[in-house]
Amino acid sequence: MSFGRNPHVAKAETAESKAQTAKDGIAREAAWRDAARHWDRAADRETDDARRAEYAAKAEAARATADDPTKGEGVIAKELLN
Repeated sequence: MSFGRNPHVAKAETAESKAQTAKDGIAREAAWRDAARHWDRAADRETDDARRAEYAAKAEAARATADDPTKGEGVIAKELLN
């Protein structure tokens, strides 16, 4: 067990990576939804307000990408630049 680390962050990042390399739309959407779920869980476990807000924003961006891939990719790219 790791102390002081939020395990859902790594799971969310892995799911995002999986979504970006998915070959078909159904798998891509499922992976983005999985990433959003993990970001939500990471936000729930976080005690720092700034990180909680960051994780919640990443969850919303992942959901937006799952709903409309062309809309959400701009949000994800913007977050990567920051």
